[in-house]
Amino acid sequence: MTPASADQPPAAVVTGAGSGIGRAVARQLLAAGFRVALAGRRSGPLEESAASHPSALCVPADVSDPDDVARLFRTVAGEWGRLDLLFNNAGIFGPAAGVDEIDLADWNATVAVNLTGAMLCAAEAFRLMKAQQPQGGRIINNGSIAAHAPRPRSVAYAATKHAVTGLTKSIDLDGRPYGISCGQIDIGNASTEMIDALGAGGGALQPDGRRLVEPTFDVEEAARAVVLMATLPPQATINQLTITASGMPYLGRG
Repeated sequence: MTPASADQPPAAVVTGAGSGIGRAVARQLLAAGFRVALAGRRSGPLEESAASHPSALCVPADVSDPDDVARLFRTVAGEWGRLDLLFNNAGIFGPAAGVDEIDLADWNATVAVNLTGAMLCAAEAFRLMKAQQPQGGRIINNGSIAAHAPRPRSVAYAATKHAVTGLTKSIDLDGRPYGISCGQIDIGNASTEMIDALGAGGGALQPDGRRLVEPTFDVEEAARAVVLMATLPPQATINQLTITASGMPYLGRG
């Protein structure tokens, strides 16, 4: 990613930066020379992720709240004057339920974070990237293996992650005239608290009804993949990247 000038490093926003993939990505971007705004609902975990790095900016924000999202990007614009990268990472797994069982409030809460939140952040980032000089930037959406093959009883999560793929493609298309690219990374079983919780109680539920302790891989490898996408020159884009734990049920999940 080319910065605005030789003496100004690129500026990034990472949502869901208080834990898991977001924390790992924020730290690796900081190590790669980015200025990084870490966004999440709680200030304490954001401060832990930032680890007092001089190029880190912690901005508590709920991505499902349009006012919070607007404030986040106003803060970034005010501090750094531009935005070069958004890693749209905030997400929740939602309830374990089939389509005939899910409570509407739980459905709406999952959609609000995983899809509407991603759209709100992308919209604010797009506006900044479109208006700034030099124009352009990169948006990376965190999809999921569930964007390709759902787990059993994950209707809300799977539906939102499939929708993120459409969001990614639409942003990339609409961004062409302005030098704004959008790609998606789909991560399978990076070792995080979410994956650990999924595997508790005998393992993850499989389509045949069994429970299986699935392979995982170090979350730092997923972060490295995001940094690879983020640091390509503007002339190159990874439209979609899938990274999984070796041997996890994915291609033969069903």
